[in-house]
Amino acid sequence: MNTEQAFAQYENVRASFPSASFPAASKTGRDLSDTVDDFDAYILDAFGVLNRGETPIDGAVERIAELRAKGKRLVLLTNAASYTREKVLAKYHRLGFDFTAEEVVSSRDVAFAALPPGYWAAAATEADDFSDAPEGVRLGQLLDDASLYDTASGFILLSSERWEEADTDRLIAALKDNPRPLVVANPDLVAPREHDLSIEPGTFAHRIAAETGMTPEFYGKPFGNAFETALARLNGIDRSRIAMVGDTLHTDVLGGAAAGIGSILITDHGLFSGYDVTPFIEASGIRPSWIVSTT
Repeated sequence: MNTEQAFAQYENVRASFPSASFPAASKTGRDLSDTVDDFDAYILDAFGVLNRGETPIDGAVERIAELRAKGKRLVLLTNAASYTREKVLAKYHRLGFDFTAEEVVSSRDVAFAALPPGYWAAAATEADDFSDAPEGVRLGQLLDDASLYDTASGFILLSSERWEEADTDRLIAALKDNPRPLVVANPDLVAPREHDLSIEPGTFAHRIAAETGMTPEFYGKPFGNAFETALARLNGIDRSRIAMVGDTLHTDVLGGAAAGIGSILITDHGLFSGYDVTPFIEASGIRPSWIVSTT
């Protein structure tokens, strides 16, 4: 999937996203240092802002250190639901960032906190041990145990790493035969990797919704559950002085605006890398507070 296709798909499912109002015009700059007079805290997306896949974005580690030195408060808010918070933290420490556990909010955390007791079938990475599941919640690997299509009390999409179209077809059939909750812990349609865009669980979830008539439960950006969790970590700071920093219009910018905070679109490393973002802003009407080239 390329950028134009991803944008079109986001627009196609936009009715499922929160509504928001946007500024009449965007300020522009080179990097986040140009925005520091406007904001006291930053909620940072990961992919396309701090890293592409397993590679840190040039200058991002230094920029985070610079923001800290200026007294800015930071929260990392990621839709990457494949990892426990400890593994997210370990990954970003390995990449050179110094986030603390209290500064990390993942859509996985938000989804798990809302899961009712039961035996949930998870689309997950092979190594996921679900050790962070809340009390009363059991999870099994859907792709390793076909009986879960019939016996699970619900389904949760954490990762697309091993997921194929045939798995979507099978889950649609299982839900038509026996409707059960579908929780989506990563609402992204795509994510920027080193050389391309990966297909993420949100893509499959919207197809399942269209073909079953059910409404999945989404956790993560752009939905308010993720933003309220992140904003709780920034208690005491007026929302007008907080910015969501991301690489997408429909998850980061729209989600930030819906939460009543500012937004900063990074253009050079994520969904719009290599593109003029202006036509996409005009077509969608999703306008960030700031547009900057890099972190």
